[in-house]
Amino acid sequence: MAWATLLIAGLLETAWAAGLKAVSARFSIGLLLATAALMITSLAALYWSMRSLPLGVAYPIWTGIGSIGSVVASILVFKDQIGATGLVGVTLLILGMILLGLETH
Repeated sequence: MAWATLLIAGLLETAWAAGLKAVSARFSIGLLLATAALMITSLAALYWSMRSLPLGVAYPIWTGIGSIGSVVASILVFKDQIGATGLVGVTLLILGMILLGLETH
């Protein structure tokens, strides 16, 4: 259950990061409030997962999911480009998260 909650927390982090980008492009109080709600919910889910998972595993994986999700959102939603170097970086993030996750087993 802690792993599923951590995944949700990371996806919510991606959502609020995309929300911040959207607010910066076109301000809307509704979007700003929705982004703040996503931030709080993401932190609550992280808190919940950290009740069972070690800090040194949960926090880096949460930020890693958010980082990778932000890259994907950047490409799909905001039409940004990523090159070969960026793809290598994302691959290394994924590998690092897998290796950290193995520490809990």
